[in-house]
Parts: sequence; C-alpha cells; structure tokens
Amino acid sequence: MNIFGPTQKAAQLESSKDFAKDFMYRHNIPTAKYRTFKMPDEAHHYVNEHGAPIVIKADGLASGKGVIVALTVDEAHDAIDFMLVDNKFGDAGAKIVIEEFLEGEEASFMVICDGKTILPLATSQDHKRLLDHDMGPNTGGMGAYSPAPIVTKEIYSKVMDEIIYPTINGMGKDGIPFTGFLYAGLMITKKGDVKTLEYNCRMGDPETQPILMRLKSDLFEILYTAALGQIDSLEIEWDTRTALAVVLASAGYPESPKLNDEIHIEDRIIPDSYIFHAGTIYKDNKLLTSGGRVLAVTALGNSLKEAQIQAYEAISTVKFTGAQYRQDIGYRALNNN
Repeated sequence: MNIFGPTQKAAQLESSKDFAKDFMYRHNIPTAKYRTFKMPDEAHHYVNEHGAPIVIKADGLASGKGVIVALTVDEAHDAIDFMLVDNKFGDAGAKIVIEEFLEGEEASFMVICDGKTILPLATSQDHKRLLDHDMGPNTGGMGAYSPAPIVTKEIYSKVMDEIIYPTINGMGKDGIPFTGFLYAGLMITKKGDVKTLEYNCRMGDPETQPILMRLKSDLFEILYTAALGQIDSLEIEWDTRTALAVVLASAGYPESPKLNDEIHIEDRIIPDSYIFHAGTIYKDNKLLTSGGRVLAVTALGNSLKEAQIQAYEAISTVKFTGAQYRQDIGYRALNNN
C-alpha cells in the first residue's frame, strides 16, 4: 500500500516537544535552550532561577494552544500550574518543556520528503496572536501570507543546510526514516540567525491556505509521487503572485468559542479570492459555525498590499454574529518594506 505521511514514531517530532528538543540537541540543530519537567516544584524553581520572559510548552498536542509566552515570572508560574497542577491539557500537559525566550520574526518552512529526496514548498509567515499588532492570547493562527519576504535566499539556504537536511538525515540515522510533510517553525533574528521553534508533521494552518492558492501543480500528483518515493522527478509550478489569508474566528475564541451561529456569504464574487472552510457545518439548510477558527478568506495579488486589499474586500461578503478577525495581517512584511 502506498502511504503518504510519517510513521507514528517519526511523528513524535510533532507529538512530543520533549522528543523533538532532545532530537535537535543530539543532531546539533539550532534551537532554544530548554529543560523538561513533570514535577511542578522543580519547574517553579527553574523559572525562579532563569526569570522572564520565558516560554512554557505542553509536551503533547494541545490544538495549537499549548504554548504560553510568559512575559513575567508570575505568568510563568501560572502557566506551570495550569498545565501540571490543574491538568487543563490532560495527558498532553502531563509533561512540560520550559525554554528560553527568543526574539525575532517567526516564519514557516515546509517541505515534502519521500524518505530520500526533499522537495521544498513555498515559504510563508503567520500571525499567532488574536489581536492586531500581535497582542492578545496565542491562537492556532489568525492569518498568513506567502511568500515570506523575511526568508531571503541567504536565510533559505541556511534553513535547508542547518535545519531541514540535518533533520531528515538525523531521523534516518536514528532508524526512523521520515516521509510526508515536514513543517519547521522558525525564529529569525535581526542578525540573520535561524533557530527551530517546533516541528509539525503536516502543513500548518493557516499557512497552508496561501500556499495552496499559489500552487499551480496538481496536489494529488505531488502527494502520490511522494508516496511512491519518486519526488526526485517532480518540479512544482507556483503562481508568482503573493497570497494572503485572514482567519475569521467565532465569538469567544480561543478560550470558549461560540458555536452554531449562522454564517451568511454574499453571492458577490471577489476576483482571485477563495474562502476555505474550517469550523463550519451545514445543518437544516443553514451554514453554521462549529469551531473556533471558522473560515480563512484568502486572496492573490501582484503585491502583498494588493493581496491584503483583496482579502479584506472578500471578508466584507461574510457575516456571522461575533466574528473576530485581525485587520492587519501582513503588517510586518509591509512595514519592513
């Protein structure tokens, strides 16, 4: 049977942050300094020693909400108790990783691997915080754009040489060959250094939406060829334009998203735009919200600014009670230009 995707063991790169951090350290892949804890007292002591800002991560999968950037020592102690004492993430938070706070810009780097050959996808950059200007709580992602201008040719080469190749080669050396999507969440410093924040064994959301808007090649053909172990024969064709996606979230997201609000989408067509559904359900002839992040409204443009204008114009065709969305997706790249 031809299967696209990693084995359960290989998928530990995403499913266990402790596994991923240990792997990175053993294979000299640049990442933040860290320690892993199961006991609250030991974790609290570590925070008191190292101070803030500091990052607290649930070891397991927590629907994109398992990372808390604590700007104060009190916030860090609260995050430790939230995970290890109150058990808010269940088994996913029974073990935590505490790591140093890194400053810079985040970017997403995705590749496809068939166990031998690596096929890079388009670069992208997302916005994790709920509110404009990267304020408010962390979310699964409130918007993204592709390509990411911060990933210059120099940064691209550095990521491939220092992170992607060592990751795939390291998994092979450990006897756990990796196949499927590999997503590296990156932190790029002002000096141009790159460190690995996390791995995902899938395409990221909402980074996937602008990447797919730019993909001109057949996605099924790419994945099937990868499953056959033959991606060395593939060349991917991309739309040279920029794509930008804005996430519309339900009221109360991310803490307690409100469900079953009716969604109204006008018949008006905005050129080069597409609405990707996520937290929606069609019930009793009505389109309803069924999750936190409801829609990703995505558009293409000849520039990032043009794609941004088109995406927000497309958003004007969508209405549902309590809809939340950021009004500044793409601002970092626009400000840098």
